Amino acid sequence: MNPKIETVGNLLYWAYANLAMAHAATTDNSIKYNKKHYFIRSRLYKGLQDSSMNIRSFFDDERLKMTLSQSCCYCGSTDHLAADHIIPRKKGGLDIGENLIWACRSCNSSKSATDMLQWMQSKNMFPSILLYRRYLKLLINHCRENKLIDTPLKDTDNMGLPFNLYAIPQKFLPLSSMKLWVIK
Repeated sequence: MNPKIETVGNLLYWAYANLAMAHAATTDNSIKYNKKHYFIRSRLYKGLQDSSMNIRSFFDDERLKMTLSQSCCYCGSTDHLAADHIIPRKKGGLDIGENLIWACRSCNSSKSATDMLQWMQSKNMFPSILLYRRYLKLLINHCRENKLIDTPLKDTDNMGLPFNLYAIPQKFLPLSSMKLWVIK
């Protein structure tokens, strides 16, 4: 059963818990979600809500960035790579490792200052599990630092956030459409 999503924290924590469920199922090589995966989602969401659990640090994400082959995090191309800001600098994204990923020239210029999820949805794409995890961590950290976690979603329309909360799916994609990383 899906929770009632009323606040920024509800939305981000539900998305992160859905992501953990998909990550576990993908790691298990499951073809569909099972009881274990739903339990992971439920427990994590509850733990994030009551602060008994927390999102993981960026350490694993940064380690993977150094060990995975250099390719565009959006399309998988290995040509003409440059650093791209997940949260665009034009929208207040920082020049820090957590906010930087590899992107090919084509994806980088096409995305420009658009929210990553919104841009990918316009291309009928969804990020890999690892890229989406990094994106959600950035959003959660931003909202925590700016004391927005308890803000009602309806009050965020005119806040000028550097990301689009409405692009975050409340229902998770089928497992068959999820991939751990942009390339195998």
